[in-house]
This record gives sequence, C-alpha cells and structure tokens, in this order.
Amino acid sequence: MASIDQLVEASIYVDDLEKAIVFYRDVLCLESIGVEPGRHAFFKVGQGVLLIFVPEVTRREGDTPPHGATGPGHIALGIPEGSIPEWRQRLETVGVAIEKQTDWPKGSCSIYFRDPAGNSVELITPGLWGLPSGY
Repeated sequence: MASIDQLVEASIYVDDLEKAIVFYRDVLCLESIGVEPGRHAFFKVGQGVLLIFVPEVTRREGDTPPHGATGPGHIALGIPEGSIPEWRQRLETVGVAIEKQTDWPKGSCSIYFRDPAGNSVELITPGLWGLPSGY
C-alpha cells in the first residue's frame, strides 16, 4: 500500500468570513489563493493550503460533499526557529492576545492565540514531531 506523506489541506470554520480573511491575510501574512465571498477563503501555508469555510454554506450540497464543524477548531502553523519573539511582538502590536507559550521537551516552542472566530491558532518552531519537514 502506498503511504500518505503530506498534509495537503486543513479546514477551519468561521462565522465572519471577512474578519477571518483580514486576520489570516493581514495579521498572519498568509498569501490568499482564492476567495468565494460568503462561502470560503483559501490561503497558502508552505506546501499546503488552509481552507476557511462558513459552515452553514458548506453543509449544503455542491461540488464537494457537504461538510462542516461546530465549535472552535485548532491549527498549528510552522515558523522558523528563533522567530517566537518577533511573532509575539507582531501579535501584541495588532492587539492579538497570546494565551500561552509552551517550550516543548524536544526543543521546539509554541505560542497560542485565537482568531476572530475563536479557533485556536498555534505558531510552532521545528522539532516537536520529528517530521521530515523539521516539525
């Protein structure tokens, strides 16, 4: 059997797509690669894609099977070693509260905060999982 060797996309769900677009584009500086107003936005994250959906709309039949989730989700985004102080400053400057910083036993570090929809966002430096990508 062939192995699965890459996370291609991950989804989170939001109640206000425009606020989410501003947050992920302007605060986290992710590159927008697609928007369908009122439905979804897609952002490039390294070699993968972050999909941001309005769940009420994506639960309807369309080009893909209906899907969605309720309640806050979680995503972890990889950042370079040593960049936690720069990210802390950036987030604090734009008014994003950092909930927690964790120094992991294998040497990586994470900071956690919330997007406008309440999703938990983690920025993590390499080393936690021992993946080929470094993360």
